[in-house]
Amino acid sequence: MTNKTGQHDAARLQDKDERIYQALMTAIVEHQLPPGSKLPEEALSGVFGVSRTGIRKVLQRLAAVQMVTLTPKRGAQVATPGVDEAREIFTTRSLIECGNLPAVLAHLQPPHLVALEQLIAQENQAHASHDGPAAIRLSAAFHIQLQAISGNQVLTGMVTSLTQRSSLVIAAYGAPWQRGCRCDDHATLLQRLRARALEPLTEALQHHFDHIVSSLHFERSGETLPDFSRLFAADFGAAS
Repeated sequence: MTNKTGQHDAARLQDKDERIYQALMTAIVEHQLPPGSKLPEEALSGVFGVSRTGIRKVLQRLAAVQMVTLTPKRGAQVATPGVDEAREIFTTRSLIECGNLPAVLAHLQPPHLVALEQLIAQENQAHASHDGPAAIRLSAAFHIQLQAISGNQVLTGMVTSLTQRSSLVIAAYGAPWQRGCRCDDHATLLQRLRARALEPLTEALQHHFDHIVSSLHFERSGETLPDFSRLFAADFGAAS
């Protein structure tokens, strides 16, 4: 009985750690925690209702995927990609995503087109409603879903990670109104997909990445301390 109880407690703690990890990742990706934001263990421990050791484990996981930086004596902050790193992230995305387009076209089926069309419609609505977090989330989902058509799970995982880091770049260097990608670019990509013409599709995707990089303003963000209680009250309010 004791062993089963211990296993149950361990599983529950692991589940809560995962929820905290996903909550912080979402807040970072959706620009609710911008680059440079301080992530003090004590404040996060109080908001999420776990020990500082538990928070430290989550922050270490985020650091491992380069979404957070851990500095001795300064603690954790949301990562701020350098200018070279920012450019390299989009260069890498262009190489991977454009290079995978032959496999995407080889596996493309009508339901895939319908799903992408629905994402674009939702993204347009998010922009029209000035819902920045939703626009960012849907923009990333378009790219991930596009590449997932190929059936290459390893590559899709890489694209997912790179879209998360791209969000950091846009948060650090994008204009205040910039949220994700341009919807009309995604609509153009969908048109090229329907035509099943590899060269125009590749050119459109390359142009899409070039446009994103050209729209960035490489000025660093300052350090901030967000209102964690407000950000996470809906899911973790009972812990504070």
